[in-house]
Amino acid sequence: MNVLIVSAILGVVMLFSGVLLKQTRIVRAIAIIGMAVLLVINILEISGTSFFNIHTYGMMHFDRFALLFNSIVLFSTLVYFILSAKDMEKVGIHYGEYFALIFFIVCGIVLVASFKSLLILFLGVEIISIPLYILTGSDKKNLKSNEASLKYFLMGAFSTGLMLMGIALIYGATGTFNASEMTFPAARPSILPVAGMLLLLFSMAFKVSAAPFHFWTPDVYDGAPTVFTSFMATIVKAAVFIGFIRLFDEAFGSFNAEWQTWIAVITVITLFIGNITAVFQQSVKRMLAYSSIAQAGFMLLAVYAMNTDAKEGILLYTAAYCLATIGIFAVLAKMSDYTFEGFNGMARQQPMIALLTTIFFLSLAGIPLTAGFLAKFYMLKAALGAGGSLWVVIFAVLMAAVSVWYYFRVIQAMYFKDGQATVQVSPFFKWTLAVLAAVVILLGIFPNLLLYWYYF
Repeated sequence: MNVLIVSAILGVVMLFSGVLLKQTRIVRAIAIIGMAVLLVINILEISGTSFFNIHTYGMMHFDRFALLFNSIVLFSTLVYFILSAKDMEKVGIHYGEYFALIFFIVCGIVLVASFKSLLILFLGVEIISIPLYILTGSDKKNLKSNEASLKYFLMGAFSTGLMLMGIALIYGATGTFNASEMTFPAARPSILPVAGMLLLLFSMAFKVSAAPFHFWTPDVYDGAPTVFTSFMATIVKAAVFIGFIRLFDEAFGSFNAEWQTWIAVITVITLFIGNITAVFQQSVKRMLAYSSIAQAGFMLLAVYAMNTDAKEGILLYTAAYCLATIGIFAVLAKMSDYTFEGFNGMARQQPMIALLTTIFFLSLAGIPLTAGFLAKFYMLKAALGAGGSLWVVIFAVLMAAVSVWYYFRVIQAMYFKDGQATVQVSPFFKWTLAVLAAVVILLGIFPNLLLYWYYF
């Protein structure tokens, strides 16, 4: 509750700062300090110190899982601000408003991570989505940005309709919006709750860009300003996944046999389409868009398994994926050429940036000694522990091997091809990126640095 209230206040503060303050560096400093404050007060809440004791009447529950996820999101957003906040100036003149929208998105993330009522889930998802429509189209002079925003809005509105219909059917079948109080007949369930569950499944699959509901993702991620694509593809995606897990764990636990097969099918299709399509891309930015679809396939294994390993794994996967992808997009935002050729010769021009970018790509590929390796390991372990189909796990391993190909194309361009990769960065940016890479490696060697807090 600490983060929910304070982030809403900070969103309003950033709106006024955009109007009253003319120096962008002051606006940026307020945003970074505000995000650091949110991280501190969330850690205090994990330790038992809550500044706002508001009765939610069972509609929200701030358990350790939700609070730890909030800490990961807030830390990732703080890193995102430090690395990429300056690049927001290139997008447009509404600098303070961009930060305000992100703080409001954080409010939605907190709602999605801690909901008990399906109404709170709906509000949280929409509070996340509506500011993203605006951020996607924030580059008003770019036709691709306008097109991406319109496409995202129309497809998002359609998926919202599916979600509302699903919630209505579930309410009709159970008589409650509270996920943990829903009871379904032990015998063969009626068509009403099954239809509601499937509509919610399809809606949430759209929000996390899982196939075959992924068609909006490449165009939206490619058309949106790069600095905002970074936020959309990482923190927002991870937040909806947490809501996904809570929904199917608490509301549809008794329907395990009904939805597990559907999740398995969606997982396999997502892994296949995301990885195979990424192989044929010529733009690194668009490749990362398809890569995010493939990463969603791995995260779906947590929904498929729904056990203790799955919850641990999704926390580690969130941290590994968010930090590595934010680092890559931070470098990409400094470049003018987003093709693979644009990375040619970077190791000679910027050896430190090339090395750090390589670490991030190795993590996304799941190479040992990086956080991405253990994150994928936890997902596979959870899927095996669920007693489901072994073929799903084998297929996921094969697709992880395919992903190595397109990630290593960038590394090959940086180290083994001639060119003049142009990326102008400050020493502060380099050392911040170095710290981020060190965190990725540390989590790959000592995952308990994060998972310890889940049981502490």
